[in-house]
Amino acid sequence: MTFGEKLFKLRKEKGLSQEALAEKLNTSRQAVSKWENNQGFPETEKLLMIGNIFEVSIDYLLKHTTEATYQEEKGYYVSQEMVEGYLAHEHKQAKYISAGIGLLILSTIPYLIFKESPTIYILFTIIIAMLGIGAIVTGGMMEDKKYKVLKNEQLIFDQHYLKGIQEGYNNLRKKYMVLAIVGACSLVAGGLPFLLSKKQLIEATVISNYYPGCVFFIAVGAYILIRIISVQEAYEILIRNEEYTNRLGFKLLRRVRKKVDEL
Repeated sequence: MTFGEKLFKLRKEKGLSQEALAEKLNTSRQAVSKWENNQGFPETEKLLMIGNIFEVSIDYLLKHTTEATYQEEKGYYVSQEMVEGYLAHEHKQAKYISAGIGLLILSTIPYLIFKESPTIYILFTIIIAMLGIGAIVTGGMMEDKKYKVLKNEQLIFDQHYLKGIQEGYNNLRKKYMVLAIVGACSLVAGGLPFLLSKKQLIEATVISNYYPGCVFFIAVGAYILIRIISVQEAYEILIRNEEYTNRLGFKLLRRVRKKVDEL
């Protein structure tokens, strides 16, 4: 079978029209028609997308076979478009969740400033805490089902594009290394006075006026580090996917999902 014959067969089995398939591939109906008639051939990115849509390997699509055997490779083919969308999504989600946690930490400041006026500090604490919870919930609701497969399956990329992802990540790490140092220093600067006071190395009355500023530094440090860690983890899932999928926890979760699907 030629590539065009396989594409036609797969499309019919899936119940898709040429227009519907073209829309999924972000191309024209005429392009799909040409491919099915062996008058042209899609570029690598479109091949990866076709493999994902019909759940077949690139080997199956490219090899000229005499029978329709699905020579599936282990893994999920990831297109450039999907990677870019996933990373943008993770950046945005990390921003909301880290901001929410930072606001929850900041919600303790009104008590430190207005501890003698319960009505005031309770009101401001509730407002700031609700903003923090709202940000966390918003970030959680951003979870996009189409990207879950990237965390649940072994991934296969176009090798040339994978190198581009690695280069982008290496450049990002240099920037994040500086931010991580700033975040860690901020946490230490904010937490140290509380620790010294608890250990009674410094009188609490001496530094109590500085507690609101200390909490602010802790919140800033937490925001920076949580955001950095979340984004780095997203890149790690893509770049070090083999290591990630070989973890015991990943294998156990995959077996559980398989059993649930069978039931």
